[in-house]
Amino acid sequence: MLIGHSEAAAALRSAFDSRQMHHAWLIAGPSGIGKATFAKAAATWLLARAAGPAMGVANDSLDVAAEHPTARLLAAGSHLDFRSVELQLNPKTGKLRPGIAVDQFVKRDTTIGEPLNPFFQRKPALSDWRVVIVDSVDDMNRNAANALLKNLEEPPAGTLFLCISHSPGRLLPTIRSRCRTLRLQPLSDAEVGQILDQQRPDLSIGDRDALVRIAAGAPGRALRFASAGIEMLDRDLQALATAIPAEATTRALSLAKALAAKAASARYEAFLELAPAMLAASARTRSGLRLARAVALWEKASALAASAVALSLEPQSVAFELGMLVSGLADT
Repeated sequence: MLIGHSEAAAALRSAFDSRQMHHAWLIAGPSGIGKATFAKAAATWLLARAAGPAMGVANDSLDVAAEHPTARLLAAGSHLDFRSVELQLNPKTGKLRPGIAVDQFVKRDTTIGEPLNPFFQRKPALSDWRVVIVDSVDDMNRNAANALLKNLEEPPAGTLFLCISHSPGRLLPTIRSRCRTLRLQPLSDAEVGQILDQQRPDLSIGDRDALVRIAAGAPGRALRFASAGIEMLDRDLQALATAIPAEATTRALSLAKALAAKAASARYEAFLELAPAMLAASARTRSGLRLARAVALWEKASALAASAVALSLEPQSVAFELGMLVSGLADT
């Protein structure tokens, strides 16, 4: 069941039902809000509808029953009319390749598998439609982008492209112009909570609530830190936010030392997200000078957290400084 993004789902269903389905859709929005999940749900729904009348295909959502033949084929990775173009592992290094290569579109590389061209040379097998998801178009190198553009300019009959993008403004204008854009919005806290309940029913109430806050509408972010012990981090930050100055330094230093341990890398990464999120949540409850103070703290914390990993800053120093910024809430 797809949770959220009802307006985008309605737009796609309406286009299909009215037989005005654009051949390419750019599914845009911030990272972690469920763009890939939406694209897979859309692909499943369209291929199921196109295959003919059958039980288990919703008319008012993109839901398709798990036992539906189309859903079962897609789950098994054996649907003849579906392809997903995404980053692939390099078998020599075991790591993801740096980008989506042109070989995934136009020629065979034995380490990559069948490119799209032979797929397009065949007629759809199970209905009049086939679907290609590109996840994400941001990851394509220039040659791959040009190969995709050629397919968008001369789309194979009955082909739907669902192109996922976190930063559509960076794409080739010619790619954007040939797609109909669907801008997905961050989910509500209630919807993020539903997804956590669905995918991580083992979470404690405290962890769940803290993850909803850290998500800021992006369930992917919450799920990334679902095993990091967020509840305890949240308690530590709440204590810092109310600590008197004489205690704040000691608390921040103790937390920083704990987060700097090698075994705590997942909790440290979660802390980099949680500290700015707490400051942002606090700012939303304030006004006047107290609001200005909270926003200033949030800006400093966000900048520090964003640069911590990219610049390989020393974790203990970063955690201590973030802790002290959170403690600044006690002064407002």
